[in-house]
Amino acid sequence: MSRILLLEDDEALGRGICMALETPECNVMHCTTRLRATELLQNRVFELLIFDINLPDGSGLELLRQNGNLTPAILLTANDLELDEVTGLEAGADDYITKPFSLAVLRARVNIQLRRAVPAKPDRMELNGFVFDFAQLKFSQNGILIDLSKTEQRLLRLLVENRGRTLPRERLLDKVWDGGEFVDENALSVAVRRLRAKLGNAPIKTVYGVGYTWEAER
Repeated sequence: MSRILLLEDDEALGRGICMALETPECNVMHCTTRLRATELLQNRVFELLIFDINLPDGSGLELLRQNGNLTPAILLTANDLELDEVTGLEAGADDYITKPFSLAVLRARVNIQLRRAVPAKPDRMELNGFVFDFAQLKFSQNGILIDLSKTEQRLLRLLVENRGRTLPRERLLDKVWDGGEFVDENALSVAVRRLRAKLGNAPIKTVYGVGYTWEAER
C-alpha cells in the first residue's frame, strides 16, 4: 500500500483531496500544521508528500528542505509566479501545482510520482559478510548458509532495502503479512527475534515505540 502525507491547512480542501486520492491501494494521512507533519515524518514512512507552502505555523517549503529530498514531493500553493515555482523545484519538489486546481489533474500527477517512487530492487546484496540472494533464495554469512522462513525472508528484504530508515511496526505488519489486519502484533516481535538469532551480529535495531531499522554502514 502507498502512503501519502498531505499537509494542507484548508480542511475542506484537504478532505476533498483525501476523497480523490484514497483507494484500497493508497492511504492519505491529512494534517493541517507543520508541527504535526514533522511528528509524522519522524515516526512513519511515506511514499509521497503533498505540502501546501503557506501554513499557519510555518512553511511547507522549509519542511521539504528539512526532509532532505528522501521522499517524492508535490507542492501546492496559491503563488503562481515563475520564481515561486523555480524556488519550490530547487528546494526538492518533484512537482508544483498552483491553486485552484482540478482534483483529476492532481490525481494523475500523484499517480505519476507513485510510479516513479518504486525503484528497481536488487535481488542480491552483500553487506558486512552477509550475502542475501532473494532471487535464488540463498542467504549466508561468511560463506555459511542460513535457512530462513518465507516470513523471515520478507522481513529481511524490507529491512535491508530500507537500511538506515526506521520502518514503523504497522508498515512491517502490512508488508510482511499482506495487509496485517488479522495478525497478532506480537508476531512481528517473534519474527524479528528469530531473524536476529539466525543472523547473529546483524545490525537490526529496535526503535522503541516506533519499529525497527537495519543500521546503515558508517
